[in-house]
Amino acid sequence: MKKWLSISILVIFLLGVFTYTASFYNSLSAHNINKGNKRKVLNQVKLTFWRNNGNQAENQAYKDLVTSFEAAHPNILIKMQSIPYSDYELRLRTQIASGNPPDIMTIDSPNLALYANAGSLLSIDQYMRKEGQLGDIPQATLDGLTFKGKIYLSPVVESSIALFYNIHLFKEAGLPLPSEDPNKPLTWDEVVKIAQKINNPKMGVYGIDPAQGFGDGESPAYFKIPLLWQFGSQVLSPDGTTASGYLNSKEALSALQFYQDLYHKYGVASVELPPGAFEKGKLAMTVLGSWTLADLEKSNPNFKLGVDFGIAPLPIEKQHIVPNGGWALGISSGTQYPKEAWEFIKYVSSYEGIKKYVKETGDIPARSSVAKDLSEFNQYPKNIFFQQVQKYSMHRPITPAYPVVSDAIRVLFEEVGIGGKDVSLSALEAMEKINIGIKQIEK
Repeated sequence: MKKWLSISILVIFLLGVFTYTASFYNSLSAHNINKGNKRKVLNQVKLTFWRNNGNQAENQAYKDLVTSFEAAHPNILIKMQSIPYSDYELRLRTQIASGNPPDIMTIDSPNLALYANAGSLLSIDQYMRKEGQLGDIPQATLDGLTFKGKIYLSPVVESSIALFYNIHLFKEAGLPLPSEDPNKPLTWDEVVKIAQKINNPKMGVYGIDPAQGFGDGESPAYFKIPLLWQFGSQVLSPDGTTASGYLNSKEALSALQFYQDLYHKYGVASVELPPGAFEKGKLAMTVLGSWTLADLEKSNPNFKLGVDFGIAPLPIEKQHIVPNGGWALGISSGTQYPKEAWEFIKYVSSYEGIKKYVKETGDIPARSSVAKDLSEFNQYPKNIFFQQVQKYSMHRPITPAYPVVSDAIRVLFEEVGIGGKDVSLSALEAMEKINIGIKQIEK
């Protein structure tokens, strides 16, 4: 009996020792794990990311991308800041000038040369050529992200514009609907004839808004420069050093005269249109961007594609050309973490990153493979925008003086469109303004 009692006491003692030892080691292990986690946090790279604030879908898409990136890269923290579009450029330039730029930033692609020339952007050429899978991105898109032979930005989505038309107004006038084939656009002469048949100013009905009216910001240049291209003109020389002989060429003057005639000779365009003119049956045709399709359907649920309105490729003149470009990702030259910044950009602009983004937003993907794998971009109407980007798109002029170019184009089209000013004189003034801006940059 004593023997079994001794054995029992020994077992209890050993169990106690075992329990204490296990507890001690578990505690030690937990301590070491927590210590390791603290080390990871202490060593975590924090990157600031500035972007222009978009619509709800765009904002959510970026939040999701940041979350998924951080989950896959626990050593990198992305501090994203969204800034209203109207304030973005000024705040970004102020931040850069103060010596405290964000590590990663979105840049509207036509402004690329301004930042690159000032030394504010880091060239990502070596990264893009090694890991960017450039063969999956249209050359016209890459050209718009390149300055002096080096790539500075990586794209996520692309953009395009097309002719939107009111089906009811076409049917009331007994007119056939335009072709939905991306390769069979109307000519501008055909558009004028259609507009004349529908136009009825007494009833407040107009034939066309050819290039998004007269607004501010980058919109005028984006929508109106393509008209110059279509008539065979360019804004600047190929090397970007002058507007002389280009913006005032006979082709450019023909484009400007045609634009002016829509308002003052034919009277099929109006300087002032009531809000929602297109949806309310007061405007037969309008040129809109690819990004407005979703907004149009959401804001006007009773105005439906295929029933109330349709989409056709952008009209042509001598050439079939549409604008491209949009907000792309770049790295500040002042960042201390270029490799980590590239990891984020590489992820967001990868096949998977872009696919996630466009599923949320409906925008045109910058990568051809994404568009081919998503059926919506191979079907009407998004196939029109996608194929135009692939086959017929061109970037706006690449010059450090682009803000001057953009403003000069805005004023030029306002003068000939609203004021009916002599196109030759207006073109000459715009040309001189741009040349002065280029010379100032060169100095």
